[in-house]
Order: sequence, then structure tokens, then C-alpha cells
Amino acid sequence: MDECLEVVLSKEKVHIVSGNPEVLYTGLNDKNLFDNFTSDKSLIIPDGVGVQISAKILKTPVEEKIAGIELMKKILEKCEDSGEGIYLLGASEENLKACVANILRDYPRINISGYHNGFFDLDNPREILEEIKEKKPMAVFVAMGCPRQEKFIVRYMDELPCKIFMGVGGSFDVIAEKVNRAPRWMIDIGMEWAYRVAKEPWRIKRLGSIPKFIWTVTKSRGKN
Repeated sequence: MDECLEVVLSKEKVHIVSGNPEVLYTGLNDKNLFDNFTSDKSLIIPDGVGVQISAKILKTPVEEKIAGIELMKKILEKCEDSGEGIYLLGASEENLKACVANILRDYPRINISGYHNGFFDLDNPREILEEIKEKKPMAVFVAMGCPRQEKFIVRYMDELPCKIFMGVGGSFDVIAEKVNRAPRWMIDIGMEWAYRVAKEPWRIKRLGSIPKFIWTVTKSRGKN
């Protein structure tokens, strides 16, 4: 985590990709996302047991899982210390406001430059873009799920004067205390996904990306 944070802060502009199988499998099948994910603009973090398994298959094991929400909190700490602004984009209006309130509770000196819910036209978010340009936050956190959040970042990061862009999925809902994370012991053994599916059964449809991604990795072994 410390090494990851150091790399993030050293870059002039970076898209932090929460590398779980769903996000990476989507990236393999979308040229715009693929080009961004494999460029110097992006840093993919190993967020998910499927990625840890895949790394072992390729004999390039990762040192530890880095959960997107935990890296987000580390960045919030840095921004609170430095006075740099953050912008929050995504979730429902109710959950977004609760997220903002809880961030201010936990990081009382933080500068929240602005925020907007996730319900807008992705092809024409002019009002949002103009606000971000005016406020010039250091970090933009986008919580709209895959691939919508990644598409927003890839499409607009070069236009915006920000250093850090990060898709954070359901993290706003967790920070808002509307959704609970798994118990620590489940997180530690790589079973957080099972807890989330038990709490939100609709997520089971998204689990299909895990075996698809691992199979793609297995087929590619030895080709590179």
C-alpha cells in the first residue's frame, strides 16, 4: 500500500484502476479502456482475489491485495494534510450527501471542492466538467460502477486539471454507512465477494467475469 501511494503521488496525472476481474475483463474487450489501462496514465491495483489467483498463474504474484476503498482513504488523508481538494462524483443524491457528511466527520480539515450524483448524461456532462475545472481539485473519485465510471475517467481525464482519477465502485455507499463491508476475517481470506453477494444477491450476475478472466489469463500463459 505504501509503495502504491508513493507511485500515485509521484505521477503528474494518473487513473487508478481498481483491478478486479470485472473491471479488467471489461478493459480487455473495450479498445478505449484497454488503451488507457495499458498506458503510462494508469496504475492498476490488485483489488480482488481473482486477480491474485491470476497473478499466481502467471508466476508474477502480487505482494498484497489493495482494496480500492482503502487506497481512497489513504488519499483522503494526504489531501487533508496538504489542503488539496477532492471531488466526489456518483451514487444517489441521498447516499452521496451522507458520504460527504461522513468524510467531513472523519477528515474534518479536508477540502471537498464539490460533488455530484451519478445521474447525468455521460456524453454531455458540461456542468460537472466546468465545476471541476473551476475548483481544480487534486483528486476526483468516481462511484458509478463498471464500466460507466471508467468510461467517464478515460473520456475526460485529459481535459480536467486534476492529478488523481479513481473509480471507486460502491465505496460512497460504504462510507455513507448505507452498505457494510465484510468482516475483517472474510476480507483477509479473500471472501469479501461472498459477503457482498449474500447482502446484495443481484451481484451474483457479475461474478461470471471472474472465471472468464481467469480462463483468459490461463490461455495467455506462455504467450508473452
